[in-house]
Amino acid sequence: MIKSILGDRGIRLKFNLVLTAVFLVGLTIAGWSSYVLLHRNAKAETVRNARLLMDTALAIRGYTTHQVGPQLQPQLTRVFMPQMVPAFAASQTLGELRKKYPDYGYKEATLNPTNPSNRAADWELDVVTTFKNNSAMQEVLGERDTPAGRSLYIAHPIRVTADSCLSCHSTPAAAPQSMIAVYGPSNGFGWKRDEIIGAQVVSVPTALPTRNANHAFITFMSSLIATFALVFAALNLMLTSLIVRPIQRMAAAADAVSTGDFSVPEIPASGGDEIAKLGASFNRMRRSLQTAMQELSE
Repeated sequence: MIKSILGDRGIRLKFNLVLTAVFLVGLTIAGWSSYVLLHRNAKAETVRNARLLMDTALAIRGYTTHQVGPQLQPQLTRVFMPQMVPAFAASQTLGELRKKYPDYGYKEATLNPTNPSNRAADWELDVVTTFKNNSAMQEVLGERDTPAGRSLYIAHPIRVTADSCLSCHSTPAAAPQSMIAVYGPSNGFGWKRDEIIGAQVVSVPTALPTRNANHAFITFMSSLIATFALVFAALNLMLTSLIVRPIQRMAAAADAVSTGDFSVPEIPASGGDEIAKLGASFNRMRRSLQTAMQELSE
């Protein structure tokens, strides 16, 4: 009986060690692949949000250029109205959006702006310099740390392509006096055609998509571990019921028969599986051994 118990423990231990090893390998592969996929999707979602914000700014600029500007142009000789400037319109409109979503940002970062609020910050200077050094580049995508957390940014170059830009930004003498009266003659001049003078920069926080990805990862891994625990328990119950207990019964019967005790009942051998066949073989051996012992005793 002691040997049968040890054998039971040996079978169960080996089975559980193999099952646990397989689970740990599967858990590692599934965890790594799901973590990478979820965070890749989180970054893709952040990029989509940034592109949507950039397209919104471009749409506002286009509307201002083609719809608002021509209506206000006749008044430019008398009074300068910044609402006709595409950069101002986009910045102000998306500035209203920032009142509700302060972590989102849009700026027309310019090296020599008319409006001082558009002057490029240190990290934005690097972006503009990248565009100036690579004139064919149409977009820069990157991430940076901010006081509010990690942020993803997309930048497009601002290139002087319209004559209307040069009419206001070539020299102070050529600029409307109404604009000079508002901003002065010191900034925002000396622009040249096809020159890159700044960058449109959209900033979007990565915290929420990353947090959602981490939550989804934890939920998935917890579900996977819980599923394994249920499968582990079910397989152990099946192992005990279908294999371990029948083997224990045969081991106990074999111990008794080996000492000449044939009073133990035969092993139930119903069914066609391997355990049933083993039980039937044991019963035949038991009967043959009992007959042989009886013949010897006569």
